[in-house]
Amino acid sequence: QVQLVESGGGLVQAGGSLRLSCAASGRTFSIYTMAWFRQAPGKEREFVGALSWSGTRTDYADSVKGRFTLSRDNAKNTVYLQMNSLKPEDTAIYYCAVDRFSFRFVTVAKEYDAWGQGTQVTVSS
Repeated sequence: QVQLVESGGGLVQAGGSLRLSCAASGRTFSIYTMAWFRQAPGKEREFVGALSWSGTRTDYADSVKGRFTLSRDNAKNTVYLQMNSLKPEDTAIYYCAVDRFSFRFVTVAKEYDAWGQGTQVTVSS
């Protein structure tokens, strides 16, 4: 059974930074694309970014391009989301997820079959 545990959320002022971590277990982490999604109050879940199993391919939502960076440490079964220049509109619960299938790159939420419990990120103005 796959388990994903996010950490690193918190309260930060606009312009600040946070680094989220997602530790995975129960699956061969190094052959799966990992992604982050977020959901703000009253809004639908939205894609934030995805990182391929090899770490060589990424995709980001337009709203976070240039500010957020994905990385992964396959030896630690962990993926990271570095968030810089945070804005109040980044406030949301952030979820990491793992692709349903190995050795491919997708960004659609329905293609991810395991999700973490989420970590709250709050950016004050």
